[in-house]
Amino acid sequence: MTKATKLLPALPPPQRERLMALAKEVSFPEDARIFEAGGTADRFWVIRSGAVSLDQRVTSLQRVTVATLGAGDLLGWSWLFPPYQWDFGAEAFSPVRAYEFDAAAVRALSEEDQQLGLILLRQVAEILAHRLETTRGKLMEQYGMRRGSAL
Repeated sequence: MTKATKLLPALPPPQRERLMALAKEVSFPEDARIFEAGGTADRFWVIRSGAVSLDQRVTSLQRVTVATLGAGDLLGWSWLFPPYQWDFGAEAFSPVRAYEFDAAAVRALSEEDQQLGLILLRQVAEILAHRLETTRGKLMEQYGMRRGSAL
């Protein structure tokens, strides 16, 4: 399995400084809905403290948690890929402090500083690969447990 990548430490100092110039400090109380699947992905966050649950609605009344994110983790990647809509929902599992970034401003900065844009794209791809592997492992574990208990 790939190692979990933290976005900010993975950036070289000059690019990290340029990105952080766009950061806004925000907070979310416990149980706050941060975004819903299908909504406009016009920002993203790097969690400073607390925990966020990523979820997928499976019925009109039920959501399934697909990942839990904590300090240093990237919250939101849909801002990087058209049509810029959230694929999952997110909810604060505990009080959360985060850096918030305006997606349009970061995309514009990435066009201006193409090295930053390439690094961001690679880091987000690594984060997605790690989350995909983690999710696959959870599904295999769950499937294996169900299969084992059915025998």
